[in-house]
Amino acid sequence: MKPNYSATSLKRWSSKAKQIPDIQAIKSLHVYDFDNTLFCSPLPNPQIWYSGTIGFLQTYEAMAFGGWWHDPSILAATGEGIDKEETKAWAGHWNETVVELVRCSMQDPDALTVLLTGRSDTQFADLINRICNAKQLDFDLVVLKPEVGPTGEQYSSTIAFKQAFLHDLVYTYKTADDLKMYEDRPKHVKAFRDYFDKLNKSFLSHPVDQPAPPRKPINCEVIHVCELKSSLDPKTEIEVLQKAIDRHNQTIASGGPNPHKSSNKRLRIEENYLYFGYLINETDSARLISLTNVLPHLIDSGEVKYLASSILIAPYKPGRDLVQKVGGRGKKVMWQVNGISKLEDRIWAARVVPVDPNDRVHTQDQTPVVVLAIRKGSRPIEASRIQNWQPVSSDKAFMFQTTVGDKVMLKVEEVGDGRAGDRSRRRVDGDGGYRRKFAEDGDLRYHKENWPRPGGERDDANPGNSGGLGGAIPGNRNRNRPPGYRSLDDYGSGSFDGAADSKVVMDY
Repeated sequence: MKPNYSATSLKRWSSKAKQIPDIQAIKSLHVYDFDNTLFCSPLPNPQIWYSGTIGFLQTYEAMAFGGWWHDPSILAATGEGIDKEETKAWAGHWNETVVELVRCSMQDPDALTVLLTGRSDTQFADLINRICNAKQLDFDLVVLKPEVGPTGEQYSSTIAFKQAFLHDLVYTYKTADDLKMYEDRPKHVKAFRDYFDKLNKSFLSHPVDQPAPPRKPINCEVIHVCELKSSLDPKTEIEVLQKAIDRHNQTIASGGPNPHKSSNKRLRIEENYLYFGYLINETDSARLISLTNVLPHLIDSGEVKYLASSILIAPYKPGRDLVQKVGGRGKKVMWQVNGISKLEDRIWAARVVPVDPNDRVHTQDQTPVVVLAIRKGSRPIEASRIQNWQPVSSDKAFMFQTTVGDKVMLKVEEVGDGRAGDRSRRRVDGDGGYRRKFAEDGDLRYHKENWPRPGGERDDANPGNSGGLGGAIPGNRNRNRPPGYRSLDDYGSGSFDGAADSKVVMDY
C-alpha cells in the first residue's frame, strides 16, 4: 500500500493536541532532542553506585517496570520533585542556550518545531508535556517512542524510531528547504548525518523505470550539543530506586505483569564499605585535577582515570582508636599543596601538608598525598614510591578543606547473589538502612557534600546504545569543541573516582 504523507498522518506521531501548520507554509524543520540536549535529565550518580550497577540500572529490562530511562518516577524526582519544580518551571534544569533556540523556532512562521525523544510515549507523554508547558515551550509536535508506530511498526532502538519519524517528516513537508536537528550524543549525531546523506542521494538518483522522487534533496544540519551533566539529590536518588525495586519485588512475588521482561528474581541494594579518609569536596577535587597534565585522549579512552577524591587514612573500616586519633568523623582539616609529581606516566599525585601544624592527622602513607589520576593496571599505593617532588608556584599551592569520613558505594544485586560472609557488605532496606545515613545532615559520613556530581554517560533507552559528550552550540557554557574532547566541566570532580573500583581499593 502506498504511504499517505499528510499533516493528518504525521500528527499521529505526536502526543500533543495541537493543529500543525499547513504543509505549503513550512520552509524549515527544527528538531530537538529532550534528554541532556534541551533538558538536564538526571543521570545515575557514579559516586553512589558501582559502575556495573550504573550499567544495569539503565537497561530496558532492569526491573519489571523498566530501568532508569523507562521509569517516570526518576525523571519526576528531578530537583525538588514535580510538585515544587512545576511551579517554578524546573528553573536551573535547562540548557538555556537550546531553550532560546526553541523560542526562536517558535517565533519563526516558516519553521515547524519538533521535540523528538526516545522516551516511551505511554510512560512519559504527560510528564514531558508538563515540563515543556511549564517553561512555555510550545512545540508543534511532541514525539515520543510509541509501543507501535502509526502503521503498526515496532522499533528495535531509539535510532530506528527517530529515523522512521524523520522519514515521514521530510516526506510530508516536502517543500521544506532545510532541516536542523539538535542532539547531544556523538553516536546519534553521526547516525543521523549518515541517514540524511543516504536519503538525499536517493532523491538525486533513481531507476529510470521508477517514478520521480517525491521531493528534492533537503539541506540537513545535525548540530552536536554539549551534554549537560546533572544528578538527583543522593538521598532522593536512593529512595526513588528503592521504591522502584520494591515495586519490582512485589510484582515478582505476586506473579503480576512484567512489561519489561526483567529477571524473575527479587532485587536489593547492597552497601559496600571501601575506605576511611579525608574526603575532598566537589570544587576542590576539580581544582586539584587541574594540576595534572594528562593528555585528553588518555582520559577519553578510559586508559587514565581521574581520582582526587580523598587523602587515604585506611583502606578498611576503622576501629574506634583510629577514629579518635584523627579527631572523629566529621573533623575538618585544611591542607595545602606543596608539591606535584608523577610515577612513570602511570600515577599523578599531589603532596600536601596540613595548614595548621597543630592539627592531628594520620595517613596511610608517611607523606600525605592526593592521588590525582591513575593509569589502568596501576595501584594508588604506588604513589608512595614517588621521591622526586616538584615544588609548585604560588598560584598552584591550593588550600582545600577535607572532612574525615567513610567512602561507601552501593550496588543492586539479585537476592541470594550476595556473599553473606563479607563483613564490609550490608543490606540497605526500604524501611531503614540508608534512610538514617542520608536523611541526617549531621551524619557527615554520608552527607551529600561528600558525593560529587557525576560524569557518567547516558545510555540509550535501549540496551547497547551509549551516550557521549561533545560541543557545538555557540554560547554554550562548554564552548565549541571538537567531538570527543572533554574538559574538567565534563567530568565534574571525582567523576572517575578510582577508589570506587573494588579492584583498585583491594590493591592498597
